[in-house]
Amino acid sequence: MAKNDRFEKVYSQGKVDIVEIWIDKETGVNYMCRVAGYAGGLTVLLDKDGNPVISPVKDR
Repeated sequence: MAKNDRFEKVYSQGKVDIVEIWIDKETGVNYMCRVAGYAGGLTVLLDKDGNPVISPVKDR
């Protein structure tokens, strides 16, 4: 896997206030990225029980 192929953007909404969901293709962990103007943040996406959302990982 190439260095820049590890993460995949699976959801995006907005033009100025942006929300994106990214998946780590090695671990399956989902991350939410929020950008508003010059500010932004990244966090692990959690389910209703507070556990990380993990998508199935395809075999390499």
